[in-house]
Amino acid sequence: MTFPVVGMVGGGQLARMTHEAGIPLGIRFRLLSDTPQDSAAQVVSDVVIGDYRDLDTLRDFARGCDVITFDHEHVPTEHLRALEAEGIPVRPGPDALVHAQDKGVMRAKLDAIGAPCPRHRIVADPADAAAFAAEGGGGFPIILKTVRGGYDGKGVWFVRSEEDARDPFLAGVPVLAEEKVDFVRELAANVVRSPHGQAVAYPVVESRQVDGVCDTVIAPAPDLPEERALDAQRLALRIADELGVVGHLAVELFETRDGRVLVNELAMRPHNSGHWTQDGAVTSQFANHVRAVLDLPLGDPRPRARWTVMANVLGGDYPDMYQGYLHCMARDPQLKIHMYGKDVKPGRKVGHVNTYGDDLDDVLERARHAADYLRGTIVE
Repeated sequence: MTFPVVGMVGGGQLARMTHEAGIPLGIRFRLLSDTPQDSAAQVVSDVVIGDYRDLDTLRDFARGCDVITFDHEHVPTEHLRALEAEGIPVRPGPDALVHAQDKGVMRAKLDAIGAPCPRHRIVADPADAAAFAAEGGGGFPIILKTVRGGYDGKGVWFVRSEEDARDPFLAGVPVLAEEKVDFVRELAANVVRSPHGQAVAYPVVESRQVDGVCDTVIAPAPDLPEERALDAQRLALRIADELGVVGHLAVELFETRDGRVLVNELAMRPHNSGHWTQDGAVTSQFANHVRAVLDLPLGDPRPRARWTVMANVLGGDYPDMYQGYLHCMARDPQLKIHMYGKDVKPGRKVGHVNTYGDDLDDVLERARHAADYLRGTIVE
């Protein structure tokens, strides 16, 4: 029997963990990576080093694959259309993926399907941004985003005045203005959809950010009314269906002070807000993404424990994280550590930990202690 080859474009930690999820199924992976040192390139046996922005490189890479998928959204849309025209399955396809690549396209589509969003529009210059601020009646501050290329707080500006609004326009790319939402917390609804339309929804989670980077994820989101959680899951499933997503979709959400849930961002790949599923769900986001792109039946997304907490491990001034394993594993035998094979640099995501149990305060404390100890923030 010949097992399929999944072509993964991008060599980051998402590709590394997706490859890991395919191993028990005997799924073969082929990786297009920027360098041999990339996270996934260290563990995948079939690695092509090349530039995903070059169409000929993509064509050569794809010839050895049964399906193409991604660990980032940056492959040019026109290149993916060319691959599809040559009969190469691309999942998610370019018609869906463009909504995660271009925030302007995303907002227009979400408006068209009636999905709740912050007030927004494309603005031409700082004066237009100031006009947008005035249109809502609230004035500044507002949020400005480059429509392409931003992530983890990059390409996003908190703007307090017209003078503040100059930097986003320097790159010469379209800029999206959004109202500053008065929210109580950020949520995420993660769903997976297959080519024939089967879909599953994971519990809605709370995502806590520090300096624009995801720090901690709590599954399920504490104190979220059941009907609001169901509404968020239904919304994510509807977006996946309307956009024709194949694979994993993360819908990042704002829970507002007046009880609404608004769509913030979309990601069409495994996502940081779903890392808890590796140890906390019957079927992880990575395993279900593999199943979806191969059109296999999807796995059970239900949680294994009452609470699961994921805490990102960021680089600090303590590079030898392996030495921290002795303390962390002895202190918490149930702790799950996932490292990405990256060089430790201050503020860089180099891994995450998962904890689970019946007492949320205990689960939170265990996750934060382990992440902080590995980083070197605490020493006991």
